[in-house]
Amino acid sequence: MLAGVQLDHLAWNEIEESLWRTGYAKLARLLTADECADLIALYARPELFRSRIEMARYRFGIGDYQYFGYPLPDTVRALRERTYPPLAGIANRWMQALGDQASFPASLADFAARCHAAGQRKATPLLLHYETGGYNCLHQDLYGEVAFPLQLVCFLSEPVADYTGGDFLLVEQRPRAQSIGHAIQAGRGEAVIFTTRYRPVEGARGYYRANIKHGVSPLLSGTRYTLGIIYHDAK
Repeated sequence: MLAGVQLDHLAWNEIEESLWRTGYAKLARLLTADECADLIALYARPELFRSRIEMARYRFGIGDYQYFGYPLPDTVRALRERTYPPLAGIANRWMQALGDQASFPASLADFAARCHAAGQRKATPLLLHYETGGYNCLHQDLYGEVAFPLQLVCFLSEPVADYTGGDFLLVEQRPRAQSIGHAIQAGRGEAVIFTTRYRPVEGARGYYRANIKHGVSPLLSGTRYTLGIIYHDAK
């Protein structure tokens, strides 16, 4: 079982309100320092991963990340499975507000079956690694026709002690308006839930989609690791 804050006792009403308002919600500490260190140590075990990406090669930024293969490590699997059901409820309410016919099943297993039926069978949770000067360009994590509208990032390194700079960035684009940016700092073991590609915004004629991308600002010093939890699989 995960140490620190128990997932069963997260304030999901407050999380949902923040997601509606800003497209993200910052969570209290989900992982202990030891659990974060254990996850970082997995980065040096290539047998656990299905692929490694050097960001500079694809002009994604500067740094690298690795996608886990199935079966996922226990902590990663538990985070993904236990956060999915309440997020599916939020996702369905978002779709209803937007007048979208899409809906998401209550269990991750059923959602995974939908991904597999669409040819998306590869695991998408990943560990990301940055050194001084590293950054991640603004992007969205879409890997096929099926996409879950929310995802989770857990911060495994401690700001100041391990690195400086390296803020988690969200930029929201609204129709016929200037973009809005959020720079988010989080301590080791803390997490942020955020939208995969858009959030509902209430306008004069009902709700519309505000497009959102995420990234990481340049590290000024040190080393930064994060765990990304994406719920849809990839082709």
